[in-house]
Amino acid sequence: MNSPDLVRNERGIALFIVLWVLVLLSVIAGEFSHAMRTAVNITRNFKEETEAYYIARAGVNAALKKLIRQETRPRRNVSIETSDKSPGDEDWRVNTTIPPVPFASGKFQIRIENESGKVNINAAGVPLLRVMLDRFDLMDAEKDIIVDSIIDWRDTDSFHRVNGAEDDYYEGLAEPYEARDAPFLSVSELLLVRGVTPAIFYGGLNEMVTVHAGESGGSGGSLIFGGGGASRRQGQNRININAASPQLLDALPGIGPEQIQAIQNYRAEKDFEAVSDLQAVVGPDRYAAISPYIMLENTSFFTIRSTGMISESPVQSAVNVLAEIDPQLERKFRIVQWIEE
Repeated sequence: MNSPDLVRNERGIALFIVLWVLVLLSVIAGEFSHAMRTAVNITRNFKEETEAYYIARAGVNAALKKLIRQETRPRRNVSIETSDKSPGDEDWRVNTTIPPVPFASGKFQIRIENESGKVNINAAGVPLLRVMLDRFDLMDAEKDIIVDSIIDWRDTDSFHRVNGAEDDYYEGLAEPYEARDAPFLSVSELLLVRGVTPAIFYGGLNEMVTVHAGESGGSGGSLIFGGGGASRRQGQNRININAASPQLLDALPGIGPEQIQAIQNYRAEKDFEAVSDLQAVVGPDRYAAISPYIMLENTSFFTIRSTGMISESPVQSAVNVLAEIDPQLERKFRIVQWIEE
């Protein structure tokens, strides 16, 4: 091979090596750039998630402040005129979604619900417990077993009702345990009760019941919906029509999708201020059927769901809090449960 050919070959090899080096550097630069973008996105998402979380917490604090003020104010009617209130000083309606409130770099969305819209399994009698179970596709015998077993679980004696269960039944199971013979401590405890299957519990029963009842109406009276006359015991055997979920409304006798929608449409505008107001919404016959099971009073336990959102970002963070509002408490409230999503 002569000298000119050798030079050309060497130049070709050098060019080939240079091209491969450039390709390799391009890959390395691309990977580095991708890694940097990923790191930046992770950092930004973490920053926004943190901001959204603390905005949600701010919403919880704002809701607690509103509830304490409304509970301690000597006023009974929830549908309060706000025309004379300064901006930001308006009352927040319970059992409905509050319009978003701007805060810091975003806003929080609040929904406040009251436990009076659920069945208190520590106090509800046979009629209300059966109404609660009517929403499920169960035989009458199955409902009898669950109702009697709930009452046996929470009573203090060891004698079971006709269709109920006490220690002799539970100790004979593959994994034995004893009946509590005391009030339920949590809703999930229902899974231990004879007849309550996971399909029933997670199929909606867990959303319909509560173990947090408290005194109906509270001491301040501002969250009482009027229509009084119901004793504390009567209140525990009824549900608040202003707070009841669609699932629980569906369990009431004679109430179907059309009536549920009508009730929700009414509540979207205002609360029922007298039990008799419901008659015009569902009709006299259905009203007569459900009137023994409804009331218009809140208890002292409230569920606050606060969702923090960042402006121009899809990132959100939610905090769910169960709180008791009581002017007699040192801080006028206590946190019963705190769940972060």
